[in-house]
Amino acid sequence: MTAPTDIKKGLAGVVVDTTAISKVNPETNSLLYRGYPVQELAATQPFEAVAHLLWHGELPTADELADLRREERAHRALAPRVRAAIDLLPLDTHPMDEVRTAVSVIGAIETAGIDSVLEVGGSPADNLARSIRLFAALPAIVAYGQRRRRGLEPIEPRDDLDYAANFLWMTFGEEADPVVVDAFNRSMILYAEHSFNASTFTARVVTSTLSDLHSAVVAAIGALKGPLHGGANEAVQHTLDEIGDASRVGAWLDDALAQKRKIMGFGHRVYKRGDSRVPTMQAALDTLVAHYDRPDVAELTHALEAEFVARKGIYPNLDFPSGPAYALIGFDTLTFTPLFVASRVTGWTAHILEQAASNALIRPLSAYDGPAERHVEGYVPDAAALAAAERPEEALGA
Repeated sequence: MTAPTDIKKGLAGVVVDTTAISKVNPETNSLLYRGYPVQELAATQPFEAVAHLLWHGELPTADELADLRREERAHRALAPRVRAAIDLLPLDTHPMDEVRTAVSVIGAIETAGIDSVLEVGGSPADNLARSIRLFAALPAIVAYGQRRRRGLEPIEPRDDLDYAANFLWMTFGEEADPVVVDAFNRSMILYAEHSFNASTFTARVVTSTLSDLHSAVVAAIGALKGPLHGGANEAVQHTLDEIGDASRVGAWLDDALAQKRKIMGFGHRVYKRGDSRVPTMQAALDTLVAHYDRPDVAELTHALEAEFVARKGIYPNLDFPSGPAYALIGFDTLTFTPLFVASRVTGWTAHILEQAASNALIRPLSAYDGPAERHVEGYVPDAAALAAAERPEEALGA
């Protein structure tokens, strides 16, 4: 067989399947969740409603939202066995490894007693219930990760707070100002879903093997950890910390570009006219700058954006305003990507459900460019091996 010559590195431009979950509308440059522009959702909806939308295809009625909130709030607490697993890890373990481990433990507990790998995938109802429980559990996992690194005990959840407010409560042990809750809620919605990105595609590949939902999410977490994907928001904050002050942007950028360093937080594989989520997150960052009285943060980010766009013509992506927003709220830089996990788990699980509902094993081809066939010196095949090599169909029949 002649090897294909039209190689699509990184699957760039390859359409591998259909999805009803999200798309970028090229006419408006808007990211759509089930048809709704994400900026409209971020401005009007609690994160729980957007989770329902991703899973079910429609925004919830008042009763449906109440039902989801009741179920989510029933599973917010940090399970003792999950905490014990996290506590086994060194304090200097990256938080993404904590989250990956915790989700793996939850998956093992969820599927305990299932003897056959043919049954481990679960029914659609099973997987929706697992998705809700994982959605509910992740804030406690992320919050505890930050608290234990600071030498603090976990905070019990509150069932009188919505998802975003409770997340902040469990992390910091005090009720957040409504301005902060709103900014955080918007960030969660903006990060929730983005079609066949690297981590989502990873989750769909694992699901296509008929593996279980938690294995797919664990694999997605591994993909999201990379700095070319979810780790970029963490890298943005490291950049801002390194620069330190708006007056140093020009000199810092001169040096960084001379060293051919990759400046994280700019550019996107999908958007060619700028990331449509940025204005909404930038507005949220602006409210936090005003709330915390930190004009220096605005000066630094605006200076870096203006200078980089002027030199390279490449615009910010969502990670650029979200990094400093999370820092202002009080999250440690290492916690930024786990926050992405807590949000994107809604999109991942929506795709897992969609993949399982119309499944085909994802198994692309490759173009081999290694050595031609060669043989180990001194190897003498026996007669049966020669026959099998010459007539494989007969060997299989035997």
